[in-house]
Amino acid sequence: MKNIIVTGGTRGIGRAIVARFLNDGFRVFTCGSSEKSVHALLSEFPGFTNTGHLIASKVDVSEKEQIFDWVKNIERISPSIEVLVNNAGIFLPGNIETEEEGVFEKTMAINLASAYHCSRMVLPLLHKAEMAHIFNMCSTASIVGYSNGGSYCISKFGLLGMNKVLREELKPSKVRVTAIIPGATFTDSWSASGLPTERFMKPEDVAEAVFSAWSMSPFCDVEEILLRPQAGDIL
Repeated sequence: MKNIIVTGGTRGIGRAIVARFLNDGFRVFTCGSSEKSVHALLSEFPGFTNTGHLIASKVDVSEKEQIFDWVKNIERISPSIEVLVNNAGIFLPGNIETEEEGVFEKTMAINLASAYHCSRMVLPLLHKAEMAHIFNMCSTASIVGYSNGGSYCISKFGLLGMNKVLREELKPSKVRVTAIIPGATFTDSWSASGLPTERFMKPEDVAEAVFSAWSMSPFCDVEEILLRPQAGDIL
């Protein structure tokens, strides 16, 4: 059985990725920030839960120690991992000059530091697989800064930079590295926008892009995938 780790897999894009890989027979390890979100996810997939294909845990990914404990528990179940998706993220709107104190630290911890620590901790398990893949969930905010993006844009620029470094470091190995760069996708962050759902991409679209990149032959690394709504960015 192949194994995948998805951070922040209880909602939105993360949940769609969890569902896509479950349906392909993977054992999925994922986490959420609250017991409520974890229980809600498990109740959605009772068949996969009963067979041990879906294992969800409450993890605060802003805390390095919690990531470490989570990965150690995963390793006890599976000593090798085929896919890691660094998906956990948070969006707190604001400008650099006027953001509340602590927004920068919180955003960087969840959006960037968690991906850094999780990658470092999971890489030994990825190296044990016949073929492995790291996906980093970036954003169009990784390539275009915008007002009211503040610390979020900074964190996503940093995540794309980390992805580029990982790609170079892992070229001699069998671990592929891909940056997923989606535009506006209909998740909780956009639910109060008042815009019609047709204006957004679906989380399932992003999940399918991830799965397609994973499905390539081991001779190909899809380094970056840029996705936008058909009508373009929402500014």
